[in-house]
Amino acid sequence: MRVVDDLKHIKRGSEELLIETDLLEKLKSGRPLRIKAGFDPTAPDLHLGHTVLINKLRHFQDLGHHVLFLIGDFTGMIGDPTGKNTTRPPLTREQVVENAKTYQEQVFKILDPEKTEVCFNSIWFESLGAAGMIQLAALHTVARMLERDDFAKRYRGGQPIAIHELLYPLCQGYDSVAMKADVEIGGTDQKFNLLVGRELQKHYGQAPQCVLTMPLLEGLDGVHKMSKSLGNYVGVNEPPGEMFGKLMSISDDLMWRYYDLLSFRDSQVIDGFKNDVAGGRNPRDIKVLLAQEIVERFHGAVAGSHALADFEARFRHGAVPDDILDIYLDGADQSLNIALVLKRVGLTASTSEAWRMIEQGGVKIDGTKITDKNMTLASCGTFVIQVGKRKFARLHTHRI
Repeated sequence: MRVVDDLKHIKRGSEELLIETDLLEKLKSGRPLRIKAGFDPTAPDLHLGHTVLINKLRHFQDLGHHVLFLIGDFTGMIGDPTGKNTTRPPLTREQVVENAKTYQEQVFKILDPEKTEVCFNSIWFESLGAAGMIQLAALHTVARMLERDDFAKRYRGGQPIAIHELLYPLCQGYDSVAMKADVEIGGTDQKFNLLVGRELQKHYGQAPQCVLTMPLLEGLDGVHKMSKSLGNYVGVNEPPGEMFGKLMSISDDLMWRYYDLLSFRDSQVIDGFKNDVAGGRNPRDIKVLLAQEIVERFHGAVAGSHALADFEARFRHGAVPDDILDIYLDGADQSLNIALVLKRVGLTASTSEAWRMIEQGGVKIDGTKITDKNMTLASCGTFVIQVGKRKFARLHTHRI
């Protein structure tokens, strides 16, 4: 019965488990399993999309298993081609090392350090050498590599595929051999690479790892994968208030997706929340609980309480935040048209966005909604400007 319950907990929020019968046998052995997940330190900061895998690692830790947190300091210099339609520029060793430091600081806000082994794949790849890499490459064919969806699309489209990109799945697979992984976790876009690990382990005489794929978390827009480049992300290191506000901005439907993939609450508790909403409870109340849980995870209970209080004051009672940005403009030689001002001080990305926000009623000055796109501010004065729900600035205009 314990094994069945553990398997249910492991599969929560996952997309696919290969092979379930194999994992059951591993769990029945009673020994702590070696659970692997790899991260190439291609950027210094993690966002909540990355934590979907890290949360699942924590689930395994809670069940008594040993987590192998792999930092791909070697493969990071190759550049993971997954989902990319162009060859990625490789990172320098210095960039990878610096990013790896910040990864460790961030992941231990979720993982238990006592149950986590941090590994760097440069250790075995540097000792493997050129001859070993050629022997590794001999274990796979080009035709097999081109079965990968993103490689196939690029090949059909006449887009270049660099030879080093074909080595990436082999390197990721060899990581599993070097680490003797029982289970590897990855996003759904990593399935091909994870299965390569199974094949290589068989070749090296090891029991093949089980593969657990996790969904890719949608960003704040509810459409595209969470990404810093798309601006739809929530960063792990973002200030508590900003993190809280972003989470409160997601749609009610997306909230349940975030609960399933990000919350540590028991599934039965989440089902109870769904029943509450179906019975008439305001979804906003449930969303507040999610936002506070996530903020507390990364910033502590005190910060979570303060973020909640600040949010309530700002958006329910109309208060101005304490940390509002003060901006000073010379009213003598600059246009103080409201749209130009919003762009200049960074509250909107462009004047066209400023016009659109005004038309939609999303711009307030001193708490009053603005409807005139041609409005100009007085050349001497102080104004509290709000754009949308989260952007504030205290503007001081004066003549120099």
